[in-house]
Amino acid sequence: MSERISIHAGRPNLSRTALLVHTADPNRDWEEARLINAALDLHADDPAFGYRFIADGLNAGVTRVAGERRIWRLCSASGILSVIHRKRVGDRQAGPPVHDDLLERNFTATTRDTRWVTDITEQPTAEGKLYLCAIKDLHSNRIVGHSIDGRTKASCAVAALAHAVALRSPSGTVVHADRGSQFRSRTFVSALHANGLHGSMGRVGACGDNAAMELFFALLQKNVLNRKRWETRQELRLAIITWIERTYHRRTRQKALGELAPIEFETINNMALAA
Repeated sequence: MSERISIHAGRPNLSRTALLVHTADPNRDWEEARLINAALDLHADDPAFGYRFIADGLNAGVTRVAGERRIWRLCSASGILSVIHRKRVGDRQAGPPVHDDLLERNFTATTRDTRWVTDITEQPTAEGKLYLCAIKDLHSNRIVGHSIDGRTKASCAVAALAHAVALRSPSGTVVHADRGSQFRSRTFVSALHANGLHGSMGRVGACGDNAAMELFFALLQKNVLNRKRWETRQELRLAIITWIERTYHRRTRQKALGELAPIEFETINNMALAA
């Protein structure tokens, strides 16, 4: 079956096509065709939507339509991808892990500063590339530390960690990263130990291990990085910091936080703990 089945009518619309994953159950084939159709419609409305945004859109009603993993499978099979592909740091090589995987893909936290995730992205300017290392608290999705540099050395990751430690004064926090050379470096590992933090490292080629940072970087790409051609590193640096502190932290309401922004979520939780 190659025809795309419209969810807006009772019979197939042969003028539009989509890949349908065959199963042994015709009813399931029909259901998955409907999901693919709906996903294509959402993606057409905003090509920046990846499978997480599409899953949120499909499940926005009273009744849950499908799980995020199923939406990911159907989007992958149908080639429904966000036009925003985060620019990976080119000279990062995946090597042997220096930590065990302490999160095991459980990217949630019941209290603040117990689990952090970190990663690095890059953006070109007329002066050359600019690199951003960000650290996110999995409890509130707040960016608790960041560093912006013109070079992608371990010092960029160490500076982001120092920023997070100064802001949050953590104790025993798990800091999860991929196997990029910056996070495997002796200086970064030493900084973790010196501050009483526990390193955690994902597997090679396991894109899901980075998923907790992908949404933040995708939002940054859409709202800042892709908006214009950036002439200077300083211009882009100020734009990134302004967006993080003024928009992402205070105005970006997130479904995972009960439609609250990160700082709003933290404030309410802090008040509840103090009560």
